[in-house]
Amino acid sequence: MIEFLGYLGALCIGIVLGITGGGGSILTVPVLVYVLQLNPIIATAYSLFVVGTTSAFGSIQNFRKGLVDIKSALRFAVPSVLGVYLTRKYLVPEIPDPVFYFASLQLTKATFLMVLFAIVMFWAAIAMLKSKKDNPVPEITNKYGTIVQLFFVGVLIGLIGAGGGFLIVPALTKLARLTIKKAIATSLLVITINSLIGFSGDLQNIEIDWLFLLSFSAFSILGIFIGLYLQKFINEKLLKKIFGLFILLMAFIILYKELFS
Repeated sequence: MIEFLGYLGALCIGIVLGITGGGGSILTVPVLVYVLQLNPIIATAYSLFVVGTTSAFGSIQNFRKGLVDIKSALRFAVPSVLGVYLTRKYLVPEIPDPVFYFASLQLTKATFLMVLFAIVMFWAAIAMLKSKKDNPVPEITNKYGTIVQLFFVGVLIGLIGAGGGFLIVPALTKLARLTIKKAIATSLLVITINSLIGFSGDLQNIEIDWLFLLSFSAFSILGIFIGLYLQKFINEKLLKKIFGLFILLMAFIILYKELFS
């Protein structure tokens, strides 16, 4: 039953990715940790592979529609992918366990990663719930500063195992001057590159259950095709608002479970 719910979750991840062009990846780690009971360290690594392979299929569809700016994607992927790879290869294995302890209180490595993940979920939910009017696109002031920001976006993606589209899309609109539609499509290619190269940094650090990982990814890929089909019939803006509220609720639940239960 648990395995069935896990694969159903994988299908839902793909469907949301297909409909919204992003956002579904933030569900991957909670499904792996709380439904399939995987260790958060393993879950964040697996999530990068699932997100990377699923986004790759979405990128192919967007490329056929002429929505992907490959030049911008590659330019943006370089600093962020460096951050993801170095984080998975060197930083995550070196995080102490416990991260912090005082007397009888301690913060384990697994709890630290899930609390960080919940904080990012809050951030993602707020980004989804805000309208474009609430998020004006500012003028470019410092290109080098943006490169540094992208590197740290990569570090964050590496720590939590999510795609980070809600961070990459604004950067693409600001620096590459892409329309929001092209920015979302191009971000999927950036996410693909970041996630798969980031995952490669884990290959020597953890033992991979390839049979499970490939089957889970297959359900997520199936979901993205279903989502792309359903996209024609669903109000994307309304769905993003509903999904944003759902992510916000999940963030509260994760924080409560990790810190108070």
